[in-house]
Amino acid sequence: MMKKIVPVILCLVSTHILHAQSDAKLLGTWEGKIMVGVSLRIVFHFSKDSAGHLIAFCDSPDQGGKDIPCSDARLNGDSVHLQIPEVQASYRGRMVSDSLVTGLFVQGTGIPLTLKKVAVVTALKRPQTPVPPFPYRSEDVEYDNSDKSLHYGATITIPPGKGPFPAVVLITGSGAQNRDEEIFEHKPFAVLADYLARRGIIALRVDDRGIGKSSRGPAGATTADFAGDVNVSMDYLKNRPETDKKKLGLIGHSEGGMIAPMVADQRKDIRFIVLLAGPGEKISTLMEEQNAAVLLSKRITQAAVDAYLRLYRAVVPAIVTAPDKATAEKRAKDIFLRWKDSTNKNYVLTLTGVHDEKSTDNLVASFVGTVYAPWFRYFVQFDPQPWLQQLHCSVLALNGSKDIQVIAKSNLAGIEAALKKSKSRSFEVHELPGLNHLFQTCKKCTVEEYGELEETFSPAALQIIGDWIAKNAQ
Repeated sequence: MMKKIVPVILCLVSTHILHAQSDAKLLGTWEGKIMVGVSLRIVFHFSKDSAGHLIAFCDSPDQGGKDIPCSDARLNGDSVHLQIPEVQASYRGRMVSDSLVTGLFVQGTGIPLTLKKVAVVTALKRPQTPVPPFPYRSEDVEYDNSDKSLHYGATITIPPGKGPFPAVVLITGSGAQNRDEEIFEHKPFAVLADYLARRGIIALRVDDRGIGKSSRGPAGATTADFAGDVNVSMDYLKNRPETDKKKLGLIGHSEGGMIAPMVADQRKDIRFIVLLAGPGEKISTLMEEQNAAVLLSKRITQAAVDAYLRLYRAVVPAIVTAPDKATAEKRAKDIFLRWKDSTNKNYVLTLTGVHDEKSTDNLVASFVGTVYAPWFRYFVQFDPQPWLQQLHCSVLALNGSKDIQVIAKSNLAGIEAALKKSKSRSFEVHELPGLNHLFQTCKKCTVEEYGELEETFSPAALQIIGDWIAKNAQ
């Protein structure tokens, strides 16, 4: 995710009049798309500060990123250059005309990005996104953890009437996301909170660490730390006067569906939880299935997918268990080279893009950088079964039949098997036909399609959630 931070203005040293005149060509809004498995819009806004120096901000609308400060923005002749320190990226391009720039967006690797000058950023159709006036109260709130080391920004939606009302905390999936769990201008949690408020249920949705109004916190946070964040949010929600303290719940999506049982097991006041595409099997197995399903959706042959999984099964444990990063990189490179030498050359090129020593080193460094990070190491070794088996609250588990990130059949089976061993008062497990990982009614059912679909959240899935909470929060 591209992340929003407090704007910082960085000025150019040069104040030469001719330079200032050339800078004027860049003033305004420029939009383009990068292809990184999915198509993501990138937007740059160029303006002048009070001293007349060129400044720039970047948006990543499809990831909910806005007003990300850029540094060293300049136009030298027809060469455009800027840095985006917050996401360790840069852009270098050539001004072809007053309305067109071609170049590379560099974030680890170079990705072609053509920018066009626009009056208004392209708007996507998102008919389900709630717009005021609302028939309920929507309040932006902020609060801290007990020792004031972490600060949280959130929105609480409160039904009309006297109350008190059943109340839930919404828990986002993997990656730093805003309170709406925004992706491709879809705002699933805003849609869900709106629906729940209309059903008489309070919802608290919270910015993840380092996003929006929430503080970043210490480096190296894991899922266990995020569970701690949810505990803080639940304490805040519980102490609201509108909340029925005997009817508290959690709704978690994807990794949030992993966190919800962790939090529920630690507390005695959680009456119900809803798991939306939550894991029911070891994450290592889930990730193998996810990789296979995503590759197959891209029309990669089964033989090539099988070849990739041989590499994946060998290299991930080797990295995760390494005593240090240098050892992880050595292990990863040795395993990759052995795999490369024993694998069809076309498969190697198609699956990894590796064609020489430099591209090999780049691939290994990128993969180790991801896998050896504290969050991923914790995540990929996680087994949800013990947590699910300890649950004592009511549980609803839903998954879309077309989900290629958390496979419905295996994960729902795992959840159901664990809940049969639990002390849950009641539970339901449902596979919803035709829905993807975001609970959209899909057609191609690929990751790339998430942004192409107008539907944000299946109305049928919303009704199932609302009906079940109404029944189990009593």
